[in-house]
Amino acid sequence: MKVYKFLDTNFGVSDIALKRVKVSRLNSLNDPFEFLAADVLEPRDRNALSAFKNQIHATSGIICFSGSWSNPLLWGHYANNHNGMALGFEVPDEHILKAYYTSQRVKIKFNQSTRKVVDGPKVIDKLIRTKFTDWSYEDEYRIFIELAKLKEEAGNYFLDFSPTFQLREVILGMNCDLSVERLHQLLGTELGKVRARRAKMAYREFKMVEDRTFRI
Repeated sequence: MKVYKFLDTNFGVSDIALKRVKVSRLNSLNDPFEFLAADVLEPRDRNALSAFKNQIHATSGIICFSGSWSNPLLWGHYANNHNGMALGFEVPDEHILKAYYTSQRVKIKFNQSTRKVVDGPKVIDKLIRTKFTDWSYEDEYRIFIELAKLKEEAGNYFLDFSPTFQLREVILGMNCDLSVERLHQLLGTELGKVRARRAKMAYREFKMVEDRTFRI
């Protein structure tokens, strides 16, 4: 399926040039409920869940996308107030997870003697998808990946472009000042395979649409 990553122009240019995307770590995401969206009234359960999150943080990371690039909030929040860009990737359905939005925190079980999470893989799958309902405007999809499979550079991890992670679109924000010449240079021989366009405000709806006057 096609998913979109919103970025500041500098990060977007770097990703295109180096053919990779930075992987986020669980403990650095902007939502404090990430991976902690369970119903844990008991202090010992909260401690067990936090320890479980830290364990997963040490070995895994995620990349967050949206299923669409038309929502102006996403451009405002994640693409430097429409000055950045969105990169569209083709990713096999089986490699990507759709977020589930809810107002109820999920139920998980803990072993009463060891105080460890019961059925860890299922809990990981449930928690990595669960977001509070007010985040639903993001229409979020995620790649959840083991750090051991990735390149590491100065403490950061990156997923390289590949046949299962293909750059297919570059959408410049309505205020993005990246020149057509620079975009040509960045895409190089990929220009025929990657669709480049610019976003603009729709005239009758609160959404971003393609500026059909843009040429590359």
